[in-house]
Amino acid sequence: MKNNVTINAVAREAGVSISTVSRVLNGTASVVPEKRIKVEDAMLKLGYRTQLVASHRSTSKLKSIGVMLQDLTSTYYTHAISGIEQALQDTGHHPVFISGHWNPTTEQEALEILLDRQVAGLIVIGGYLSEDHLRTLVRQIPTVILDRRVKGLEKQCIPMNNTLGAYMATRHLLDLGHRQIAHVTGMAGNQDALERLNGYRQALQDAGVPFDPNLVIQGDFRELSGILAVEILLSRNVQFSAIFCANDQMAYGVRLALFRKGIRVPQDISLVGFDDIAGSDYITPPLTTIRHPIFEMGFAAGKGLLKVLSQQPFPHFPEFAPALVVRESTTMLFKPRHQPQKRFDF
Repeated sequence: MKNNVTINAVAREAGVSISTVSRVLNGTASVVPEKRIKVEDAMLKLGYRTQLVASHRSTSKLKSIGVMLQDLTSTYYTHAISGIEQALQDTGHHPVFISGHWNPTTEQEALEILLDRQVAGLIVIGGYLSEDHLRTLVRQIPTVILDRRVKGLEKQCIPMNNTLGAYMATRHLLDLGHRQIAHVTGMAGNQDALERLNGYRQALQDAGVPFDPNLVIQGDFRELSGILAVEILLSRNVQFSAIFCANDQMAYGVRLALFRKGIRVPQDISLVGFDDIAGSDYITPPLTTIRHPIFEMGFAAGKGLLKVLSQQPFPHFPEFAPALVVRESTTMLFKPRHQPQKRFDF
């Protein structure tokens, strides 16, 4: 970090006026996103933000932990929140949660809000912040990156093997005799979604099953996209006997859409989700899914950040692995002897 960085230096680095930097710092007026990002990047590069925090520490002991996630209403993220809260309980530190809403510009603004609060440290869960931005950020403030792997920041990251989890889900369906397996992906460009698609494709390849792009439907991790995915699959007139969704919420939407069409789960279509969120064992039928230990990962992130804030080195975070949870939404593909295999041709 460079000492005694001035607002003039930040303005020169960003190529903007001093008044623009002041507006970004104080939030007194709107600043176009392009200029705001330039100013934020300059502050991170020069260590201006860290200088402000260091100054604040001289007069006040920071107690807030900033947590940037994507959707405060999602059950998946509430598991992470619960883990972080439990880790910080009775420590004198308190989490401040903010959502990026799956939008890079919103994430930048959310990060700025947390930094303006002069939080002691950050926990960033997934998202679209660039790896370069994250590498700069961790040099300025203690940061743990949850549910994401960033090259060069392995000590600060707590990832989970999404590719393996998706492979396990698809392999389960293959082992039950299914060969025409549809996949509802997560949000475009999202690292988790890409890794889960890769796991699905790898399982098909290892089983000698050709990849059919017509069986892959773009989703966005929300229930409605699961409903729309079924409509698209049916409109394509493709055959399938199973569906693997990139998360449980989309599987809920798929289940509802199939019910409305009179298609039974699992008798007609087997269904697998991902995450094992609360409630997945109570839908009808209970959902086969991949357990994602996000509560435990959130707990580890909170405890790890506390160690760093107490001037200890980053701990060696444990490995978190996915696990297949088999429930009643999947079944063996029925193949009657001496009769054509039963299939739905939509």
